[in-house]
Amino acid sequence: MTSSPAMSPAGALAADHPLLDGRTADSPLITAYRGGKPSRRPVWFMRQAGRSLPEYLKVREGVAMLDSCLRPELASEITLQPVRRHDVDAGIFFSDIVIPLKLAGVGVDIVPGVGPVLDTPVRTAADVAALPQLTWESLEPIREAVRLTVAELGSTPLIGFAGAPFTLAAYMVEGRPSRDHLGPRTMMHADPETWNALANWAADASGMFLQAQLEAGASAAQLFDSWAGSLGLADYTRYVAPASARALDHVRHLGAPLIHFGTGTSELLVAMRDVGVDVVGVDYRLPLDEANRRLGGTVPLQGNIDPALLPAPWEILEAHVRDVIAAGSAAPGHVVNLGHGVPPETDPAVLTRVVELIHSISPE
Repeated sequence: MTSSPAMSPAGALAADHPLLDGRTADSPLITAYRGGKPSRRPVWFMRQAGRSLPEYLKVREGVAMLDSCLRPELASEITLQPVRRHDVDAGIFFSDIVIPLKLAGVGVDIVPGVGPVLDTPVRTAADVAALPQLTWESLEPIREAVRLTVAELGSTPLIGFAGAPFTLAAYMVEGRPSRDHLGPRTMMHADPETWNALANWAADASGMFLQAQLEAGASAAQLFDSWAGSLGLADYTRYVAPASARALDHVRHLGAPLIHFGTGTSELLVAMRDVGVDVVGVDYRLPLDEANRRLGGTVPLQGNIDPALLPAPWEILEAHVRDVIAAGSAAPGHVVNLGHGVPPETDPAVLTRVVELIHSISPE
């Protein structure tokens, strides 16, 4: 395992990239990500592309999850559906965090009702050494899906995404979803050399995945650390932050805004910022004004409507959305989002109404 990132082909964004040719650089989303005053208050929802939409369920009929991610025309259509329906200010690329594993040749599948399951967990130095390497060529279905999507989005930015190295490695060690992530947390201390090798492998896979999306036309990129909340600050700083920084090293030179989000990470926000990002996503557990205070008012924030309130009576949800917006006004910039993903049972009409409410409130 090399000590420096195994970079994919380096370069700058092409002249016809949406960030450079006038399509998205002044959009509300990118303006807010860069700390400017947007023309309208930007909003998008994590997991907006997918399971809550009837049109998604229709196009996914008979198609396995990972297959749907690797069919460019289908992945593009799913990405576009919520933008058409809700008038959100960004598309979030429809894929899955284990797609880089799949494309590298790691045996993995999404088991309905369970989640990602690996054929063989990765638990020893030999297991890590035997991992196949993701190639730039294998990412072509991702680039093609992004190109198709961006061509349809016009002035609406596409956000690329990848799982952060800890979350990806946690799945690899456990072999399936886990509630407490004891396996990777033990490995950090009991066999730190093997842990670091695995985290670096995951970092390079995620970094290449991000780079493929950005170079193909995505205007921003978000690193999701779904399971980082299982860690204390000391372990995160020592064993996880370097790998997250390494993943982002693949794309810093491109100049697109980078966002970092994790769940249960209120105590980790400063360390998550310090891996080198432009925006910090905050889950529903911490008010945005307190998050801004902890971060010293240094970065725009994203979040953090509580998904549990989406089915609540409208007057309760509206008051909550307005509270989130008021708290977010303390930050240098604010993109409204949920504090986690859209629950599958969410009424799409509620999301559309939330977007209309947010857009009706003038940006400050």
